[in-house]
Amino acid sequence: MQMYSGHINKLIEELSQLPGIGDKSAQRLAFHLINMKEDKVKRLADTIVSAKANVKYCKECYTLTDSDVCPVCSNANRNHKIIMVVETVRDLAAYEKTGKYEGVYHVLHGAISPMMGIGPGDIKLKELIARLENDVDEVIIATNSSLEGETTAMYISKLVKPTGIKVTRIASGVPVGGDLEYIDEVTLLRALEGRTEL
Repeated sequence: MQMYSGHINKLIEELSQLPGIGDKSAQRLAFHLINMKEDKVKRLADTIVSAKANVKYCKECYTLTDSDVCPVCSNANRNHKIIMVVETVRDLAAYEKTGKYEGVYHVLHGAISPMMGIGPGDIKLKELIARLENDVDEVIIATNSSLEGETTAMYISKLVKPTGIKVTRIASGVPVGGDLEYIDEVTLLRALEGRTEL
């Protein structure tokens, strides 16, 4: 037996498809949305549709942006000779919160995972190698300290080393199995400062 009418059930069902939203959270959100003023709900819906239509990948680093080149890549004050390689846009955001990293990024959109069927061709590695044809002094590998992250780091290191570009890995201030997006800024900063050459 269904407890609510079709529209409410459909809204709860759709909201529960979002990551980190279980049935109870979806129900709470659904009731909150229903009780919001109509103009606020419309503004929220329009914002979601607009973001979906206008957000794309930066042509340089592959983070999400609403212009061709993201604010980090278009910033002339950033050191474009140092590229930090991260797995996700959330990882990039975590490092930006430290306020101390002055280079640019490259977002892989995943990590190599043979068990999940994700190979080197499934993430943005070709694009990284193409960027290395420019004037680059160092590649900092800041993938997660998971099996997939370590595998990806070693793969990138083997690709980059023959070019003569310095390859470093963030230090072990990041706990094994930890995701960068959940780690505090001080730990991330220590990991960045304590990076080692591979």
